[in-house]
Amino acid sequence: MDRLLRRFLSQFIRRGSMTVTTASGSRFTVGDGSAEPVEVRFVTPDAERRVLINPELGLGEAYMDGEFVVERGTIADALAILLDQPDLLPQWAKPWWHLRYLTRHLKQFNPRSRSRSNVAHHYDLDARLYSLFLDADKQYSCAYFETPETTLDDAQLAKKRHVAAKLLVRRGQRVLDIGSGWGGLGLYLAEIAGADVTGVTLSTEQLQVANTRAAEKGLTGSAKFLLQDYRDIEGPFDRIASVGMFEHVGARFYNAFFQRCAELLSEDGVMVLHSIGRSQGPDSTNPWIAKYIFPGGYIPALSEVLPAIERAGLLVCDIEILRLHYAETLKAWRERFMARREEAVQLYDERFALMWEFYLAACEMTFRKQGMMNFQIQLTKRQGIVPMTRDYIAHEETRLRARERGAKPKLKLAGE
Repeated sequence: MDRLLRRFLSQFIRRGSMTVTTASGSRFTVGDGSAEPVEVRFVTPDAERRVLINPELGLGEAYMDGEFVVERGTIADALAILLDQPDLLPQWAKPWWHLRYLTRHLKQFNPRSRSRSNVAHHYDLDARLYSLFLDADKQYSCAYFETPETTLDDAQLAKKRHVAAKLLVRRGQRVLDIGSGWGGLGLYLAEIAGADVTGVTLSTEQLQVANTRAAEKGLTGSAKFLLQDYRDIEGPFDRIASVGMFEHVGARFYNAFFQRCAELLSEDGVMVLHSIGRSQGPDSTNPWIAKYIFPGGYIPALSEVLPAIERAGLLVCDIEILRLHYAETLKAWRERFMARREEAVQLYDERFALMWEFYLAACEMTFRKQGMMNFQIQLTKRQGIVPMTRDYIAHEETRLRARERGAKPKLKLAGE
């Protein structure tokens, strides 16, 4: 087993420096010696077998079970090396990838009942967990870092402002927020832009928090949140926003998603879709993420999204690629989580805390080292709805920023 592990890891890890101690106690170093060295140890032969058989699933499971330990550095440091290799996958893992790719549409089959159970798996966890690492507004999607020094809270506010600017929201307009989460974006659009907002979510936990926040802010007349599938909502709406929800739709439902959005959007309406995306074409969902974190989830390539938009008869007015913004968001989440890790252990257990560590670190390094990004797509139903140049985005942000300064003090419901 030691010889096989050394051979395979030597073939795959050609950049960086990783020293491996096997379960039997033998020790070897792989990589080219560049960057800060990382030392890892396999505690059991079973962990070695799992990584050799199916590394994309087995490594995360071995870490969760305490059978793969980072002895010098952190799991983030180890994953930074593993996800920065010339080959995206080890050769021995490629048959698993082909199998997942061939069956990916089955895994992404998300009718209404399955969509609700998938959402509950992740978003109906104990609310205190998210308070450990999210910003005060509980924004659980990519932030927008206007400068390298921007704090997480300010970057999440900037994200809401950026989306609102692209929506060109005016007072009294009807806005639909698809995948409204804990209500942060919807409340921003109601309070700062003066819109009449309807948010839909499939998470009972998020729904309760969002409506409570609307009541505490005195916004129940202009911001309401419903436990409802976007396919069942009644329109029309002047504006539609969807932030961090499209990743749960599944490629088989892209046509239905955009067709329904086209039906819900008024003739002079504007929609902004904010989603994680792939820069390197269609793929399959990482098996560890699919099993433990986001069942039914899939990260789309633009080449999969744009044809569905075209078939729905919507016009693409603007596409913006946010490259390292999510890497920085995840770094902030990971650091916050690690600072309060013992509280996560008390809420759940040590295995759960290790799972969450691995999740945040793996996602950060995927965005930092590989081809993941975020995209924002602005859509209309006809020409001439938005200005011809992008200058208006900065002008709108300036206008919204001024209104923020005159708004009521922000609620601190996310653990502050």
